Order: sequence, then C-alpha cells, then structure tokens
Amino acid sequence: MHHDLPQTLDGWLAHCERLHPQNIDMGLERVREVARRMGLAFDCPVITVAGTNGKGSTCAMLEAVALQAGYRTGVYTSPHLVRFEERCRIHGDIVNASDLIAHFADVESARTQNGTEVSLTYFEFTTLAILRLMSRARLDVAILEVGLGGRLDATNVIDADCAVITSIDIDHTEYLGPDRESIGREKAGIMRTGRPAVVSDPMAPQSVVDHAREVGADLWRFGTDFNFSGDKQQWSWAGRGRRYAGLAYPALRGANQLINASGVLAALEALRDRIPVTAQAVRNGMAMVELPGRFQIVPGQPTLVLDVAHNPHSVAALTANLDAMGFFPTTHAVFGAMADKDLAPMLAKVGPLVDRWYFTNLPTPRAETAAALQQKWNALQMVAGGRREVATSLHADPLAALQAAVDAADPADRIVVFGSFYTVGGVLINGTPRLHAKHLDQ
Repeated sequence: MHHDLPQTLDGWLAHCERLHPQNIDMGLERVREVARRMGLAFDCPVITVAGTNGKGSTCAMLEAVALQAGYRTGVYTSPHLVRFEERCRIHGDIVNASDLIAHFADVESARTQNGTEVSLTYFEFTTLAILRLMSRARLDVAILEVGLGGRLDATNVIDADCAVITSIDIDHTEYLGPDRESIGREKAGIMRTGRPAVVSDPMAPQSVVDHAREVGADLWRFGTDFNFSGDKQQWSWAGRGRRYAGLAYPALRGANQLINASGVLAALEALRDRIPVTAQAVRNGMAMVELPGRFQIVPGQPTLVLDVAHNPHSVAALTANLDAMGFFPTTHAVFGAMADKDLAPMLAKVGPLVDRWYFTNLPTPRAETAAALQQKWNALQMVAGGRREVATSLHADPLAALQAAVDAADPADRIVVFGSFYTVGGVLINGTPRLHAKHLDQ
C-alpha cells in the first residue's frame, strides 16, 4: 500500500504532523488498537510518571540511580529541547535518529493494517514508535513520562508496575479540567490495581487518594508512607521499613527537588523485589543526575540560568531558586511562552527580580507573540503603579533575544532564559552557550 514511506526521522515526523486528525475522540481505544496490532509489550518493570511539574526531574533521578545500580534503563520523556531523539534514552544515551525509523514504519504498518486505518495524533504516533523501540531494547527497567494528564495519555496503554505522581497544579485546563481535583483525577488514571502508586505531592488532591482506593492501588503518600528531613548539609529519607540518612543534595538544583527525590526513593522501595538498589547507588545516582533546562546554571560572564518553567507553580519555584542565588547587579530575562498559559501570575511572580525583559517570538503557532507578552507586562506595571523603570525589548527568536541580553549585560550580571521548552531549546540550538560579556573598561 505505502511504497513511498519516509526514509528519515524528519520525514516521519512530518508524516505524523500531516496525519493530524480533526475532531478525534480523545479516548485511548485507537492507541490501544494499534498497540495490540503491534503486539506491544514490556518484559521488565515499567514506572510511569505523571504530574504538572517535576516529571522530567523524577524520571532523570530514577534513571540515574538505576544506572548506578547496574541496570539497563530506558527512558521516554517529552517534549524535547532541541532534537526529537532526546525524547528517548537507552542506558543513559540519547537514541540515534536512524534507530527510530524502523519503529515508525512499524507503527504505520499496524495503523493501516488490512486497509482499516486508525487515526493517531502526532503525539500518539511518536509515543508508540518510541515504546516499540524501548520494548525491543532488552531493558531491566522502563521509565515513561506522561505527556499530558494520565488517564488518556498514550503512555497509559502500558500497565505501569509502579505509578508516580509528582506535584499537581493548574495547567492544560482545556483538557484536564478547571481545578486541582479534576486534574488530579486525570493524573491518577495511571494507577493500577494491586500495584504501587507513589504520590509525592505533599498536598495531594483528595481525588488522587480516592481513585487509588477505588482501583485498589497500593498507595504510597508523602508524609504518611514516606518523608524526608534535611539541614543545610544533607538530607534523610524514611519510607516503609527503610531509611537513608546523610544523603548529599541531588545534583539537580532547586527547592522542590527533595520532594521529587523522595518520590523516586519511594518508587524504588516499592519495586525493591524486582529492581533492588543499594544505598551506594542511591547516593551516586542522586549526586550525578543531570537534566538540561531544569534550573541549569551555566557558568560564565554573565551567569546564564536556563529553566523550562512554563506555569505559575514552576515559575514560583524558579523565582525562589533565583532569589537564593545571591546578589547580581542586573538580572536580564529572556522570556517566550505559549498563549494558553496563565501569563500574568508568571510575570508578576518573577517580575520583582527582573531589571530588563527581552520578549521573544517562538517557532510555533501556539506561542504568544513577543509584542503581546510586552503588552501583558506593561499592563501589570500599570496596575502596580510602575514603581521602577524596567526596560523591555522585542526579538524574533530566543537566540536573538539572548544576544541582545549579552550585548547589554555586564560580566557580573545574570541572564535568565525561561517560559517554555521552545525558549530554552532556542538558545541551546547550537549547543550550550558560554557567555563572555565585554568588560566596559576596555
């Protein structure tokens, strides 16, 4: 039927974009049917991670500890920063684009089997391709990050051996519902009967707890089944029947990472009979974990901070982390964001720390324009009575915005790039920038 299948990953991604079905029912039946035709199955423990913020960090920590324990890991995360293939790592390494092609072809063949076409969205198609690659990679443990919600997400065609739910906040209300309770209910859809479900949100919505009871999942709750304590030097974790004391802080910086790390240790404890890890693997993994764009501080002159924070909750965490960095004469902010985000509280939260804004367009129709971002900022300033003079400028793309910030900055300043994966990805497009501002006395 298809003689002219794409020969490159870019070709396949374009194919998935073109398929984009209109008025599609958002259920999992279509994805399940294609997965069934493919015979998609995992013969290793699967950990599925849902939540509003902290999913990527949680997946990276699970992977780091499992790698240190000598296991062969597979991780699926989304979205990517620069290149699509970043969405899948096998044994710690990003997969090659060429290794994905056969799996895309397999999804297409299953999707169009016997002339009965099943429509898939871009995300569903690409998820099935990556899951197939992972299912064939002889893994000891598979770690899947949920794209959106949980119950209806394409990753949920796989029955998780352990579900992890990180912080729950208001985001994607058009799909998931208007409040934390309805959003929590969607995320809880990854839980399975009789299997552990770790909830690391300290203020978990009641809907999550109720759903765990309804399906008979083995609920591990932060503050009930596991907890952490910490001082300036180190932190400790206690769970059901196990303790870790004197742990070094995770290499991922930021105030919320101990909550994520606690959920990780609970998940590993819940699966200890299938994938036991030593205390040493926990120590080493936490100390070595890295994840681009999660409060990533790039040393240089000026200092560069990259953060994919893109909703009020994650921007609040970014603000606290910036505050804790100490004094910088001037903070320059490169900001681009999606139009459907709750932008006013994001700008209001970090606003007091920012001395100059560089608003940028982003290469997707979902993005707010730089001009509209500037208008939102100006409106906030009006309401606040414009107490201090804050310069703003508009830029065509994140790299141009970053360059303008570097040109305006003193070596002792800092530049923060945030607001979206597209914003951070846009400045990483040629690799991690090392900044060297001109000293003004030359």
